[in-house]
Amino acid sequence: MILIIGFFLALLVGVTLGLVGSGGSILTVPILITVFGISPQTSFVYSLFIVGVTAVFGAIRGIKEKNVEFRIALSFGVTSIITVYLTRIFVVPYLPQILFEFKNYKLTKDIYLLLLFAILMLMASISMIRTKNTLVDKHENWLINNKRIIFVFAGICVGIITGLVGAGGGFLIVPVLFLIGKLPMNRAVATSLIIISMNSIVGFLSNFQLKMTIDWQLLLTFTAFTISGIILGIFLAKKINGPKLKKGFGWFVLVLGIYIIISSLFH
Repeated sequence: MILIIGFFLALLVGVTLGLVGSGGSILTVPILITVFGISPQTSFVYSLFIVGVTAVFGAIRGIKEKNVEFRIALSFGVTSIITVYLTRIFVVPYLPQILFEFKNYKLTKDIYLLLLFAILMLMASISMIRTKNTLVDKHENWLINNKRIIFVFAGICVGIITGLVGAGGGFLIVPVLFLIGKLPMNRAVATSLIIISMNSIVGFLSNFQLKMTIDWQLLLTFTAFTISGIILGIFLAKKINGPKLKKGFGWFVLVLGIYIIISSLFH
């Protein structure tokens, strides 16, 4: 029964990616930890593969429909790919196993990476819930005139996030492409999926240098469900009110992020 629930949730991960171009890893990691009992660090690695491969299928659909802005994807993606690789190889393995101890409480590597992930969830939820960005409105001309610099900086941020906690970074990519790149939402989502797929796959492949044991049966089965979900999500995106859906999903992610923070600190 637990497996059925887990794989049904995997289907929803794909649907989310297809609908809003983000949120895949935000759901994948908690599912892997709570339903399948996988450790946070392993879940981050699995998330890279699941979200990366699933995003490829969404990106292929976007390419067929001519919704992908390849120049933007390249300028954004190259920076983030390099940053992902460097983070996975030169930062993650050297993070301390215990950050600090206080009486009987230990803040372990698993917990502080999970807390970082939960904080990113809160940031993602806010970007989804807010319908207006006053910072962008106030500095719109400057941001648009310097959008290449913004893309490079955002690429570095996304790369660090993907490298540390296996998050594809769609919650950051889509708003940047939509608000600063001035892409229509469908093109922002399609272009985001290209960037997410490149980042996540490079991040996953870098783990082979770290000689990590992988449960391929679980990983491929989970991925098969998310691929089915993204195909369904892309179809539904043409029929559902995107902004309302994104806002509702944002509130769900906000609650889930708060729950993860509380459960991590008081486990």
